[in-house]
Amino acid sequence: MSDDVAVAARVSHEGPPLDRPKIQVVPLKGLPIVAAVVIWVAIVVVANWKWGLIFTHVVGGGLWTAIDLFVGLVIGPILGRLSIPTRAEFSARFMPKMVIIMPTVVLMTLAAGFQTARKLGNLSVSSPNHAWLMVSFCVVGVMAMIALGILEPANIAVIHEMNKPVPNGERIHTLMNRFIYTAGITGVMQIATLIIMTRVASR
Repeated sequence: MSDDVAVAARVSHEGPPLDRPKIQVVPLKGLPIVAAVVIWVAIVVVANWKWGLIFTHVVGGGLWTAIDLFVGLVIGPILGRLSIPTRAEFSARFMPKMVIIMPTVVLMTLAAGFQTARKLGNLSVSSPNHAWLMVSFCVVGVMAMIALGILEPANIAVIHEMNKPVPNGERIHTLMNRFIYTAGITGVMQIATLIIMTRVASR
């Protein structure tokens, strides 16, 4: 049986459990990349390296924004028109990757961004950018809580459901909708951060 047929069959509500390999919650092949990113972030923060901090913050923020907008505004509408087995097939391949991607880009963005603001003096009350930074912290804080408190649990729950002998297709559908809608919300909030960040950079 091909992988596509196996995935479609195992989200059916009927039929015997299938003997199939488990889906990895955390893709092990991606861990070296995550480790390299974490080490890089630690180095630039400890060294207080201005270029490294700005580079890391811009790359992390750009990836975070692009992922949220792409998932919420592009992938979401496409998945909404697909059958439940097809959505489940997509989830089995997509969700494990998001489990390691989202925490990594959130770490890059927040750690490097805070250190950059501290180094440039934008955290000082006397700074003309202070108010903008405080608003940014609130917006990004909400997005981080959504990413780590809603999106990540939804990712893991989908993988857990897919690893059951007979997955519940409706539950996978519900979890995927939760993931897509919240990604769309954070994507819209990302536009606010882009406005704030460009406003700060232009001062």
